Amino acid sequence: MAEPLSNRVAALRSEYREKYGMNLYDWLVYHQREIVFTQCRYMGLTAYKNPFDAWIYQEILFEVKPQVVVEIGSAHGGSTLYLAHLLDALGSGRVVSIDIDRTNYGARNARIIEITGDSSAGETLQAVQQLCAGQRTLIIHDGDHRHETVLRELELYAPLVTLGSYFIVEDGIVDLFEPGEMNFQGEGPLYATLEFADLHPEFEIDRTRERYLLTYNPCGFLRRRETA
Repeated sequence: MAEPLSNRVAALRSEYREKYGMNLYDWLVYHQREIVFTQCRYMGLTAYKNPFDAWIYQEILFEVKPQVVVEIGSAHGGSTLYLAHLLDALGSGRVVSIDIDRTNYGARNARIIEITGDSSAGETLQAVQQLCAGQRTLIIHDGDHRHETVLRELELYAPLVTLGSYFIVEDGIVDLFEPGEMNFQGEGPLYATLEFADLHPEFEIDRTRERYLLTYNPCGFLRRRETA
């Protein structure tokens, strides 16, 4: 005789309540250690993303309707393809994917333009500038996470962000944990974002984009003010 459904539901209730009792800190560590590098995929491609942030990205793209989305650091290309599909849904726009290594990259979509090279290099920046000229532009930084690198690339690429659009700096979460706890040592993106915002009042930190709490990008949603 099958076990009564009430008993099975009671057992599941206990199991799920234990999972739901996890605090946000523990969930972030769990996601970082167990999920994001091996089990987080978009259309079969690995995507190093927090799904809560991915949802926010589609809201931002719908509101801004960028003609160009620059992604600094594409890795396997899961997030690149996701962005391209969002632009497909909007009916216009291109994704400029910048990465120094395409070994594991697998994104394929007519809206994607690949630039392979060092994102800090002059020739890379010049190529991106040409693609963004006169276009409504949004930038996502998911490259080298060291403080000095992120700050340098904020300074290099921020002028391309159009009024009312965003420069999103990813993975500042590493700076909110103990060194090594999020597989990162030293000062990272959060330090760079705060330093940049202090120096550039034309950008504001949009904390409304963190309303789901579980973000990898604390203080990383930099919105360029509508007026210069």
